[in-house]
Amino acid sequence: MKETVQTPYSIFIPTWNNLEMLKLCIKSIEQNSAAKHEILIHVNDGSDGTLEWVTEKGYKHTHSKENIGVCWAMNSLRSLMTTDYVVYINDDMYMCPGWDTAIDEEIRKQPNDFWYLTSTMIQPRPHYTRKLSVQVGDYGTSVTTFDEKRLLEEFTKYKTIDWQGAMLPPTIVHRKVWDLVGGYSIEYYPGMASDPDFNAKLWLAGVRTFKGIGNSLCYHFMSVSVNRITQNRGYLQFLRKWGVTLRAFYKYFLHADLPWGEETETSESVIRREKLRCKFKRFITSFKNFRGLDLWNNFG
Repeated sequence: MKETVQTPYSIFIPTWNNLEMLKLCIKSIEQNSAAKHEILIHVNDGSDGTLEWVTEKGYKHTHSKENIGVCWAMNSLRSLMTTDYVVYINDDMYMCPGWDTAIDEEIRKQPNDFWYLTSTMIQPRPHYTRKLSVQVGDYGTSVTTFDEKRLLEEFTKYKTIDWQGAMLPPTIVHRKVWDLVGGYSIEYYPGMASDPDFNAKLWLAGVRTFKGIGNSLCYHFMSVSVNRITQNRGYLQFLRKWGVTLRAFYKYFLHADLPWGEETETSESVIRREKLRCKFKRFITSFKNFRGLDLWNNFG
């Protein structure tokens, strides 16, 4: 029987002066992957030594003198990739052994390239709505407190069933589908709600398989870099752009966090009510500043 060869991916990692965490993230990819993946890094600023380190190590990268946000960063890396698959990983993630093998097995089952897959996260604190797609296990919240040995001994106990609503990194999409929808939308600078916006574009392009893989695992340190910058009100931008609240999108389109394959039927009356609710919210927030990119601020 011929052995199946793991498919290489192009892994996009945006980073912003988070060198030690970035090193750990890359170490986990190189140490715990079945294939030699293409690691592509966007360095925001990099004055903490990140730019020097990435250059010295020979990683393909793009660079901006200041933080340009996740959307610009992700799109800038597209021109560097040489594989068929875009993987998005945050720099505060540690990929567990077998993460890519499980993803690859799922890709081989798909009848076409119109799907969006993600790994299941383990993190030290629970998510307020996601109980299946986010497993809770505390192995540290920083590089210095990280208990790598214990995680590697115990991570398999967090394997779970596959689930619906793939949206947050680590995500993977075929390059041609990424190109079809135009990558990430830059108006969401610095990035709040840019992930569900990408999902919405995939939905309009015909993607219906938004699947979380229960035996592909990563540890998420929950090191939130967006707290260092003024955040856009992504929930408002999403509502104005698509006419749907994030809550309704997660629940009725993505069926977020439900077991994979579980049938969900929504009555016409519920849909009518939700449409009215979304229209009303869109109207009452129409004059609220969403703090996104403003062309007038870049005039001249």
